[in-house]
Amino acid sequence: MITSDDESNGVRRSHRAIGAFLMTFVSLTRLRIRSIWYLPLFAIYAVRSVRQVKKAAGFQCGALLNDRDWTFWTMTAWDGLESMRRFMTTGAHKSAMPHLMHWCDEASVAHWEQEESALPSWEEADRRMREGGRASKVKYPSAGHAGLNYRKPRTSGGSSI
Repeated sequence: MITSDDESNGVRRSHRAIGAFLMTFVSLTRLRIRSIWYLPLFAIYAVRSVRQVKKAAGFQCGALLNDRDWTFWTMTAWDGLESMRRFMTTGAHKSAMPHLMHWCDEASVAHWEQEESALPSWEEADRRMREGGRASKVKYPSAGHAGLNYRKPRTSGGSSI
């Protein structure tokens, strides 16, 4: 494995290389807030986490999707697992994570590596979550939580980070 820098568009990005292919690490999360009462605090932590990720070392690009029924998706591309973990375990994101066990009745994550630096479509993200994702621990799980049995997401209206 080697690391190479891409300075296209004036942005320096590091990529993990396997053979001749540059690999991008993608992290996908899906959170469903179990009550409207938790939405204001969730929104505060979400805004702070977005601010943090924009400055995070190794962050390449990201997207947000506000789905139905207080469900929120995030998809981020990184130069590697280590950069994503460093972001996840520090700052605003670290502060938000303990609350999610209480606020959410569904939470799941999926990770993969891909050759493309662009994020996939939300349809592809949904497929990857269902096929390779895992449920995160929540205190009050919905009936479909453990099996990732959730309604197909509304895939329009997403925004980039």
